[in-house]
Amino acid sequence: MPAILSVRDVRKAYENGFEALKRVNLEIEQGEILAFLGPNGAGKTTLISTICGITLPTEGQITVGGFDTQVDFRSARNLIGLVPQEINLEPFETVLNTVRFSRGLFGKPRNDVLIEEILKKLSLWDKRKARISELSGGMKRRVLIAKALSHEPKVLFLDEPTAGVDVELRKDMWEVVAELKAAGVTIILTTHYIEEAEAIADRIGVIRRGEILLVEDKQTLMAQMGQKILQVQLTAPLSEVPASLAAYDLSVGDDGQSLVYSYDTQAERTGITALLNAIAQAGLVLADVQTRQSSLEEIFVGLVHEEEKAA
Repeated sequence: MPAILSVRDVRKAYENGFEALKRVNLEIEQGEILAFLGPNGAGKTTLISTICGITLPTEGQITVGGFDTQVDFRSARNLIGLVPQEINLEPFETVLNTVRFSRGLFGKPRNDVLIEEILKKLSLWDKRKARISELSGGMKRRVLIAKALSHEPKVLFLDEPTAGVDVELRKDMWEVVAELKAAGVTIILTTHYIEEAEAIADRIGVIRRGEILLVEDKQTLMAQMGQKILQVQLTAPLSEVPASLAAYDLSVGDDGQSLVYSYDTQAERTGITALLNAIAQAGLVLADVQTRQSSLEEIFVGLVHEEEKAA
């Protein structure tokens, strides 16, 4: 299946020499959800703005649905819905008219049934006659999402869509995203909530200093880069790791009554058997043993930290 979005050797530089994007290459297939993670200033918003035509690339080519974003901007932009970080809405207009107007801007015929469906999905139908100025911050964020969906885009960009909003909205958003994916809409998400990416994304991209460090299937990423954590619960508390166990790179758990050990699931030997024997020889009595897979957050932090050390 051909990519619905293709980014080839895209570079964005400013007059002062700062490179916001450095030869970015990206292929996204129709109907997938890609989540971009990265620290502040990594280039996430610049990448989205460049794809959407808000800013022009210094070099490179971007196509959406086969349309070049510079040669055939209007056709490309008609396929894109964008939920920006900033809330910029006409304060004295009603919710309903705001969303209708956004659909009209794309030259789409009036469709009251569709607009009603979108507003109901986002719990905005009861607020349809309210002015934007009367809404809470979370409700305004919902209006931005409704606007982005009003012209039935094939590619939807969500730039920190749930930053600073209530848990209910985040839950609603996840449900809407799942429905859009089922309908074949491609979704590119940037978020600071790593559990959000872990919950809904098919692939994870990590971007730092204008460069994409990796784009990988979520499950593959967690299997290849993730570690498992072994937590050994003890019958008595301890203040520090005994000297006889120093070779195992252990740490004392937050509860003060357990030892935490990380190991690579892909390694030939995990060292667990030797560790448990050493713990017994140190005179410590086990109460329980638990394992868990490292989270996407731990993988992300570790990856970015390694890149910073290498820079």
